[in-house]
Amino acid sequence: MSKKEKKKRTAGDIIRNLILVIAIGVFAFSAFQLGKIFLEYKAGTDEYNRVREYVTVTEPKPEQEQEETQTEPEAEEAKPVPPQVDFDSLKAINPDVIGWIQIEGTSISYPIMKGTDNEYYLKHTFEGNYNAAGSIFIDYTNNSNFEDCNTIIYGHNMKNGSMFGLLRKHFKDQESVPGRYIWICTPDKNYRYEIFSSHVVDAAGEVYTLFSAPDEQFASYLEKMKSQSLVDFQTEVTAEDKVITLSTCTGNDATRFVVQAKREGTY
Repeated sequence: MSKKEKKKRTAGDIIRNLILVIAIGVFAFSAFQLGKIFLEYKAGTDEYNRVREYVTVTEPKPEQEQEETQTEPEAEEAKPVPPQVDFDSLKAINPDVIGWIQIEGTSISYPIMKGTDNEYYLKHTFEGNYNAAGSIFIDYTNNSNFEDCNTIIYGHNMKNGSMFGLLRKHFKDQESVPGRYIWICTPDKNYRYEIFSSHVVDAAGEVYTLFSAPDEQFASYLEKMKSQSLVDFQTEVTAEDKVITLSTCTGNDATRFVVQAKREGTY
């Protein structure tokens, strides 16, 4: 074999080895990143599981089971039971907590935060830890008492289904809806909301409009939101209603998925 052939083979071996080293490096880096994401997801999930120890949730019985256990034909319908939340303990951990959200028929059950902007709780958990899961939080311009015409509540669409990760799965069509009610519990009152709309919207669309008064403009807005719903919830809504708008991402920066509900009662 000539010296020239040896040099060519040596150069070829070097290139192949270099490609192999690069491939191994890319694989190792990818594995590291995946492991980091997994640990971050787990940390967020573990934290919110701990936080739920301060809450007792009583799920309503299915209608058929209610009928079977009802002994008197004309007995009063059982009143819904709100989650029992230990706000004193929660506020001792983080005074920014203003409420608790629980969607009936789902695993969505989290503290609601309010910051001084809409950035901090995108990447910080209830305990203040930096985490991609962030928190469920209201728009910083909304009042903390949920007495605004439209209170906007944000949450990430996490791939492991945490936060608002199951929102679209549950409310994208008629067959997937697990229930129609949402609890918003505060230190002062417990509110139950009835869903009237779920749909995909522009990220900067009018769905995020805040209203100063229950006027004709608000009434027109509600009718438009209801008409765009992917599911017919058969829920009437008027300008006198207090509304919440749950918002999460879709994987497309230009759009969001929202679920909107009106206050049905105070418990």
